[in-house]
Amino acid sequence: MLTDYAFVAFFIVFGCFFVAAALIGAWFIRPQRPSRIKGDIYECGETTRGTSWVQYNVRFYLVALAFVIFDVEVAFLLPWAVAAKRLGLYAFVEMMIFVGILLVALVYAWRKGALKWA
Repeated sequence: MLTDYAFVAFFIVFGCFFVAAALIGAWFIRPQRPSRIKGDIYECGETTRGTSWVQYNVRFYLVALAFVIFDVEVAFLLPWAVAAKRLGLYAFVEMMIFVGILLVALVYAWRKGALKWA
């Protein structure tokens, strides 16, 4: 039983060593020519104007959060759909409860106006 853990410990140590060796090796072989242009902030090739404290509308966050929620729903639905016939009625009812909860959340967000793009 202890040998099973020894293999796991070996691979953890080997993985940490490999990552550290790759980072240290890259640090040694990289070109080191610092300049003022390389130190500038780069976004889309445009020069920076103003401060970095820009207030974003909360709708960006809410739409992104809704996307992540429904993306995770698809990740749960796909394996279930593949094996739905073998799982039976109990799994079907469980998945319908899951989808129902997400639909209630969608209706709630819709009613609150979180999905309006103004």
